[in-house]
Amino acid sequence: MADLAIIGGTGLTTLKNLEITRREVMRTPYGEPSGPLLHGKLCHQDVIFIPRHGRGHTIPPHMVNYRANIWALREAGVRDVIAVAAVGGIREDMLPGRLAIPDQIIDYTWSRRHTYFESELSEVTHIDFTEPYSEKIRNLLITAARDLNQQVIEGGVYAATQGPRLETAAEIDRLERDGCSIVGMTGMPEAALAREMGLEYAHCAVIANRAAGRGTGPISMGDIEENLTSGMERVRSLLETAIPHL
Repeated sequence: MADLAIIGGTGLTTLKNLEITRREVMRTPYGEPSGPLLHGKLCHQDVIFIPRHGRGHTIPPHMVNYRANIWALREAGVRDVIAVAAVGGIREDMLPGRLAIPDQIIDYTWSRRHTYFESELSEVTHIDFTEPYSEKIRNLLITAARDLNQQVIEGGVYAATQGPRLETAAEIDRLERDGCSIVGMTGMPEAALAREMGLEYAHCAVIANRAAGRGTGPISMGDIEENLTSGMERVRSLLETAIPHL
């Protein structure tokens, strides 16, 4: 049984060097996950991989069934989750191609099914979300980056926006005033649901572009794809270094 799951975001719909041993189709009380759970071995460790947007990258951020994905991982025995996500860089040092391991998150999404604690409760349930990410997983990723002499930004605030459109320059100005460092569309409710399920969860964010109004012109999908290609290679190296230490 695998204790570790990797959730792949944009640019990571497959995991190179994952030796797949079986595919598991899960049925959940919350509907269908984004796809089958891929059980396999990476660096001789048992892992489970699921692409957040589906294998063909067909599920937009606001339509991902986050509850089903997290529930399925927990039901499969997962305890630790590394969530990979493509983001835009707001802060000056958040440059395309770099990796960031955020330590805080602000939720700007709406209308998403964001909790398991909705109905048929014996009592109202609250979770402590003061520190939204697992320090164990964050430190593991940061240590792996140091071992590789790979530059990662050790901290930052992830702004989770609704999508699927990108933000306006004024919206990015607002996020920066709020203290946000990077912006993405999948960080919530995924992180909170993982906390509700008692999972150790952290983000490995790949900066795909400068956020709206922070670059020299319009945001180019071609540039995003190019930055993701190089960024995801760094992610794969980071995972292969970190996973044996779990």
